[in-house]
Amino acid sequence: MTQENPNPSPEQENSVAPSSAENAATTDAPVVKTPEQEIAELNQKIADLQDNFLRAKAEGENIRRRAVEDVAKAHKFAIESFAEHLVPVTDSLYAALNTDAVDAKAFKEGLEITLKQLLSAFEKGKMTEINPAVGDKFDPHHHQAIASVPSEQEPNTVVSVLQRGYTVADRVLRPALVTVSAPK
Repeated sequence: MTQENPNPSPEQENSVAPSSAENAATTDAPVVKTPEQEIAELNQKIADLQDNFLRAKAEGENIRRRAVEDVAKAHKFAIESFAEHLVPVTDSLYAALNTDAVDAKAFKEGLEITLKQLLSAFEKGKMTEINPAVGDKFDPHHHQAIASVPSEQEPNTVVSVLQRGYTVADRVLRPALVTVSAPK
């Protein structure tokens, strides 16, 4: 057993114990890893990144598939709202066919009411009529000229409407069939 000197000399102090600065330097020194440890860590990182990539890819595929299904459903059921507005019109037509109409005036009134129901359904479905007035300028975007006839009107104006046209949400479903005035 050795006894330590309670008052060491400066030389003994330096040689006996390392200073606290030296202790800190040795504990903060990077731990040297073996190449096998580094390879194992890098392989683990690669595996984690591959897993994250595959999960993200699968999620992207699921989102794409759901979007395709949603679009298909939207196309399939897009007319549903419009059809709901047409059902009362069909009911009125069946009721008119099942009654014994002896009065032409009452029958005509029933037809007018049914037509109002149909036009209301068109309006709710954002469907509007193209019904140009006589004398309106011919518009090739909304009208289809069937014939050009001599007339006292200005050239290229509507003389008569043979069939009304329709638009759905500002898109022409069917142009109005018209005759137009011929140039003089």
